[in-house]
Amino acid sequence: MLRLEWAAIYAGVNILILLVLAVLVVAGRRKHKIAIGVGDNPDFNRAVRAHANAAEYIPAGLVGVVLLALLDPAAPLWLFHSAALSLTAGRLLHGVGLHMGVLNPGRVAGTALTWASFLLMGAGLIWAGLSQQL
Repeated sequence: MLRLEWAAIYAGVNILILLVLAVLVVAGRRKHKIAIGVGDNPDFNRAVRAHANAAEYIPAGLVGVVLLALLDPAAPLWLFHSAALSLTAGRLLHGVGLHMGVLNPGRVAGTALTWASFLLMGAGLIWAGLSQQL
């Protein structure tokens, strides 16, 4: 399978994570009768934050994934999959973890994996971009 095809799979999974988190926000709005804003319900606030946090990280992460896919062979395959898997697992763990409570291992691991993916993508993209010029 080509890297761009793998990038499509990673993108699809991350977009579905965003969709599930959005559905949970809508369900929370109905359940707690909160039409606008976040109200005072801690469970609903966590649902909103889980979706908002994913919406903050996933788009930039997917840009990195696609660029790593396109910069073949300058970006090694291990880097591409490590960054994409870290992003996907991190977003999944963080979303589930935030729904479970304020601070727990899932949320912490999700944050660490997401940040690790951004570090891999950022450094890898800079390396791949510069190596094309050298």
